Amino acid sequence: MLQACSFKNKVDSNYYCQKLRFSCIKRNKIVNFKTTKGDFEVELFGKDNPVTVSNFLENIEDDIYINQTFYKIIIYPQIKFIHGGVNPQNKLYFERNQNLNKTSPSIPLEIKFKEESKPRYNYQIKNPDETENLVNTFENGSIAMVKSGKNKSSSTEFFFVTSKIPELDGRYSIFGKIIKGLDVLKKIKKEDYIKALEISN
Repeated sequence: MLQACSFKNKVDSNYYCQKLRFSCIKRNKIVNFKTTKGDFEVELFGKDNPVTVSNFLENIEDDIYINQTFYKIIIYPQIKFIHGGVNPQNKLYFERNQNLNKTSPSIPLEIKFKEESKPRYNYQIKNPDETENLVNTFENGSIAMVKSGKNKSSSTEFFFVTSKIPELDGRYSIFGKIIKGLDVLKKIKKEDYIKALEISN
């Protein structure tokens, strides 16, 4: 608890938005995923995770997710992980899209605590007791960015989970949650793909 109270943000979301060259969206947005299994809606937590959400929205506007497959599905007895986005092994994709505005293959890990006005960046929870103070934790339908380093998130890869998984709370940037069509997510299999993404507000 003392660690949570004494943490000082050296930089804020505006710093990273400027550094990564995109507009900072600091309000929640709804995105409609149209997939080969059907549609579902995701609320993006721009208020709590402005850098991660702004990055994701820019990816949508750049159409990088269109026709991209859900390239990895991990199934355990109580939970399913559904990975989507741009598979880093797809070298041909990157060669064809070098003109994208991406300045980095990664963005900072971004997590928000209840008693703090700003998110923490490049900070990963080590003490399990700290997870009680997190604004967002893994729940049925949560979306988070894949990690690209200890305190970094991929700028293009994301994953959904179909259950709570407290063991991962505070270690990934959870930046949204499915609010409609959760049954569609659970039907997705490897090689299903995204047909379109629509930002509705």
